[in-house]
Amino acid sequence: MAPSASPAPSEPQSFTPMDKEMLLIGGTCQYMTCDSYDFLPFRCESCRGRFCQDHRTEAGHKCARAGEWAARRAPQQSTPTPSSSNQKPTTLTATQCSHPQCKTFVDTLTSVGVVCSTCNHKYCLKHRIPEDHECSKITPIGARQRSGGVSHAEKARTALGRLKLWGKEKQAAVLPKPKPSTAASRAVALNQLKRTAKGDEKVPVEKRIYLHVEAEANTTTSKFPKGAFWYNKAWSVGRLLDDAARGLQVQNVNNRGGGEEERLRVFHVEGGRLLGFGEKAEDVLAQGNTIVLLRGVGPVSTDG
Repeated sequence: MAPSASPAPSEPQSFTPMDKEMLLIGGTCQYMTCDSYDFLPFRCESCRGRFCQDHRTEAGHKCARAGEWAARRAPQQSTPTPSSSNQKPTTLTATQCSHPQCKTFVDTLTSVGVVCSTCNHKYCLKHRIPEDHECSKITPIGARQRSGGVSHAEKARTALGRLKLWGKEKQAAVLPKPKPSTAASRAVALNQLKRTAKGDEKVPVEKRIYLHVEAEANTTTSKFPKGAFWYNKAWSVGRLLDDAARGLQVQNVNNRGGGEEERLRVFHVEGGRLLGFGEKAEDVLAQGNTIVLLRGVGPVSTDG
C-alpha cells in the first residue's frame, strides 16, 4: 500500500502514529484481511496493534478491546486542571456574600467565605459576625417553615374572639336603660334597614325579621361582604343561615357533611355567642340585630 500522510488530529483519537524509528522501515497492517505494507503505520491505543491508515480506527479494524482507550482518559478528563480553580469568578459561577447590600464574591483566591453557624448563610469576612448581618432577623437555611402560614383553625379562633369582643361592646351600648333619643335613633335605624333590606317576597310582612348580615373575611370568601336582609322569624337558625349564605354568595357545604373546619356558623353580635342550628330566629334574635357568618369555629359552646 502506498504511504500516505494524515494531518494531526485536532481532538484526541484512539490511534497515534508509530515511533520515528518505524518511519525508516515501515510495517505491515495487522488487520486480518489487509496485511498491506505501510511506511507510516498507526498504533491503536486500546489493543496496541499496528494498522494502516484505512484500518487505524477501532471501528476500522474491529478492535477486540474497543473503548479501553476512552476509559483510561475518563478519570483524567474529570479531574479539574490547576488553572480552573484560578479562574476569575463570574455571576454564573461565583458565590456572592449573603448580605443583601454586599457584592463581594467569596470562596475565591482573594476572599474567603464564612458560613454562619446560626443562619447557615455564607458571608464575606466583613459580614461574618452575626451582628453584622442581622442574623436574628434571617430565617436559617434548612429551617422548617409553616407551609400555609396561619392555620384555618387559628384564623377561626381569632375571628371568634374578635366577634365576641364586638358583641360585648354592643351589649354595653344596649343594656343600659336607653334614653328617649336613643330609642328614637334605633327606630330611625330600623326604618332605614327595612327600606334597604332584601329577602323572600313570599314571607309575610308581619313575620319578617330584619337583620344586618356580614361574612367574616378571614374565614369565608363572599361576593358581598355585608348586606341587609329580612327572613321569616319562625325559621330555624340553620334555615336562616342557608338563606343568608345565598344572599352574600358564601359557599355553604353544611348540608354535604364533612368536618367542622368547612362548616358555616352564625354568630349573634348582640348576644355575643354562636347560635345553634336548631334555635328559632324569633327566640334568639331581635329586629335590627347583626349576625356574622364564619367558618371553622367549632360547635356551639354550651357555656356561651
